Amino acid sequence: MRPDTSAPNFATLIREFFCVRLIGQQDASARTVESYRDTMRLLLDYLQRVRKKPPTRVTMSDLDAPTVTAFLNHLEKGRGNTARTRNVRFAAIRSFMRYVSSRDPVSLPIAQRVLAIPLKRFARPALTFLSREEVAAVLDAPDGSTWSGHRDRVLFGVLYNTGARVSEAIAIRRSDVSPDGVRSVRLLGKGRKQRTVPLWKSTAEQLRGWEARIGPEPNAYLFPNRRGGPLSRSGVEKRLRDAVAAAAEGCPGLRGKTVSPHTMRHTTAMHLLQSGVDITVIALWLGHESTGTTHHYVEANLAMKDEALAKLSEIPTKDVRFRAKDDLLQFLEGL
Repeated sequence: MRPDTSAPNFATLIREFFCVRLIGQQDASARTVESYRDTMRLLLDYLQRVRKKPPTRVTMSDLDAPTVTAFLNHLEKGRGNTARTRNVRFAAIRSFMRYVSSRDPVSLPIAQRVLAIPLKRFARPALTFLSREEVAAVLDAPDGSTWSGHRDRVLFGVLYNTGARVSEAIAIRRSDVSPDGVRSVRLLGKGRKQRTVPLWKSTAEQLRGWEARIGPEPNAYLFPNRRGGPLSRSGVEKRLRDAVAAAAEGCPGLRGKTVSPHTMRHTTAMHLLQSGVDITVIALWLGHESTGTTHHYVEANLAMKDEALAKLSEIPTKDVRFRAKDDLLQFLEGL
């Protein structure tokens, strides 16, 4: 009997990519699967509107390089996504195309042309972080007399103490907090890498008070919503915006500032750096893959640059003004 050599259709490739490659072979994290799933949903919705094809009728020929490029441009211009988000979505498509190239030789030319599309470069904005006074104002802003206000106070305190990503913070369960003694919290970061971060005495005391309010179940989320499930990323962002708006009334420095959970993470790193903590320790604290990522905080720390400049004496030089000798040099000078 001859083996079945028929090419798999697009729907089969999608199912196999998620079930066989991502989940079965790579054991990808739930967050990775969700991110790739959302990308495919957006892509199929785009094809349905542009090509007038429902998802069940899409074929690999519909995912040629011009169409994928148009979809990526749509993310930026139509949905207002940043170039960074565009690249994240494209990474999911590239991963799928690499699987297709090994699974379906017939679609190899299409996959290769899509894989040849470059990632988009983008300017890295300067890191924003809060002063200690601004952080204190934000942490004090939620109304601790209410259930949600009490939760927000402790959540923001843990975010600042640990420098956790928002996805890491909302996934913390009661069992991730160490018992009395050396207080610490276990975080599950990118690539399923675990790290343990110590807690300040004040943060530990706040947590003890909050734990008494949410019950003893070890598998319960530490920062649940009203239904007992985990807070959503957008929910944390909204609660933090509300806290910043309230804090700005007594802290003028917060007025007009955009503060996200990641701003709190940057703030933790900058305050550790300014306190003299070694950069390798900060990288471990934040769960960075390499210290190269952590070096961005050194670059953003103007106070440290001023301190370094003060240690270097100036070399007196004569003021020399360059003068162009002809029209061509004047043209180049003016560019």
